[in-house]
Amino acid sequence: MGLLTGETLGPLAVAVAVFLLLVDLMHWRQCWAARYPPGPMPLPGLGNQLQVDFQDMVRCVTRLQHRFGDVFSLQMAWTPGVVVSGLAAIYEALVDQSEDTADHPPMPVFEHLGFGPHAEGILFARYGPAWREQRRFCVSTLRNFGLGKKSLEQWVTEEASCLCAAFADQAGRPFSPNALLNKAVSNVIASLTFGRRFEYNDSRFIKLLDLADGQLKANSGFLPQVVHTIPVLLHIPGLVDKAFPAQRAFMALLNELVVEHRMNQDPAQPPGDLTDAFLDEVEKAKGSPKSSFNDENLRLVVADLFFAGIVTTSTMLAWALLLMILHPDVQCRVQQEIDEVIGQARRPEMGDQAHMPFTMAVVHEVQRFGDIIPLGLPHMTSRDIEVQGFLIPKGTMLIPNLSSVLKDETIWKKPFRFHPEHFLDAQGRFVKQEAFMPFSAGRRLCLGEPLARMELFLFFTCLLQRFSFSVPAGQPRPSDHGVYGVLVTPSPYQLCAVPR
Repeated sequence: MGLLTGETLGPLAVAVAVFLLLVDLMHWRQCWAARYPPGPMPLPGLGNQLQVDFQDMVRCVTRLQHRFGDVFSLQMAWTPGVVVSGLAAIYEALVDQSEDTADHPPMPVFEHLGFGPHAEGILFARYGPAWREQRRFCVSTLRNFGLGKKSLEQWVTEEASCLCAAFADQAGRPFSPNALLNKAVSNVIASLTFGRRFEYNDSRFIKLLDLADGQLKANSGFLPQVVHTIPVLLHIPGLVDKAFPAQRAFMALLNELVVEHRMNQDPAQPPGDLTDAFLDEVEKAKGSPKSSFNDENLRLVVADLFFAGIVTTSTMLAWALLLMILHPDVQCRVQQEIDEVIGQARRPEMGDQAHMPFTMAVVHEVQRFGDIIPLGLPHMTSRDIEVQGFLIPKGTMLIPNLSSVLKDETIWKKPFRFHPEHFLDAQGRFVKQEAFMPFSAGRRLCLGEPLARMELFLFFTCLLQRFSFSVPAGQPRPSDHGVYGVLVTPSPYQLCAVPR
């Protein structure tokens, strides 16, 4: 074959351009449908990719909400998206039409990372029989774990004692609490999934947490966002490993733990943890091709629980301690309530919540103010729906702007300040708020919410029962402004933990 000449290149370029334009028009056709939400003008082939600030999506989305309203469109390359803001719109989309908005956008990156076609896990799985089967299994396992060797509450309180001992080892010197909080929360997940905890200096444990942190940082970058929205790029050799550098190593280490656990499992004994229970289901499902209980899915379910369970709760605890050193008056009131209800002689229990309204208000306000997952997890419509009078076609990515609810100026008295009284009535009693939805809503409501609530209350009260926290002498007052990434984390800070 001869080389392409200038004469042949011209028509070829025109043909390619026309083809790309037609593909682009095919993806944009729904934008011209009647009552489709308004939004910024997308660029051919790129959509709104270049108009979105991936380093601070919350501010970007807030600015667009003020411009276009509570329901607006956002084209991510060839992926049509709609952002839903405000309590009424989010409730209408995720709760009133939960069956039609429970799907999740496809994640082709999983197969390129070697998870296999039959592994979706829970967190990013498509809505269907496999997701329902796995979610039902995880929810029932979490709910019934009093039947194991130890209940979840015992695991948390025992780990809280280990965390307090690690804080005491700092001997009142300034330190950053993040690494210790990560280890404590991770051990709760390890107890749930593997029936064991790790020592805080265990090298494999430290590597696992470092890889999880590496994933978190990598996923907040521009390249992973582009790869998710333009999956054809996944076929470029080496790009997947460059976009997700820690993913394979993280999965390999978790797989090593699963294999070890499987070798030591005693089938004659009742399940002592979630992996035991899952392996029992794998045995029952042999010969049933439609079952989602398989070895590939076990790895991904464990990974979902580890990743989601570690980073969210430990980040929230980091916010809690930061806010205590910034608001010593609130810290003193919490400690006074702890002394009156629990005292110093026994460990806190979940039953204490009913008698500790101010502490409960503080724990909830930490979650509202911290606002660590401001845009939730993306959903996808499985049929045409209507939200606030706008038509959202089937197959549209739906982004719930949870921050717009948690920081709504028409609902909260002081939305941008830490104010525990948001959750107290005039008599000082704890009150639930409809606009409190840090765990999202609808069918994709975070399945780990009960465990997260337990960990936040027990870790927080155990720490404040044992220590008083303060800004280290000579250090500037830390900022209460978050750092945006996959999660909104506190700005780096140090504290002093002085035994009471």
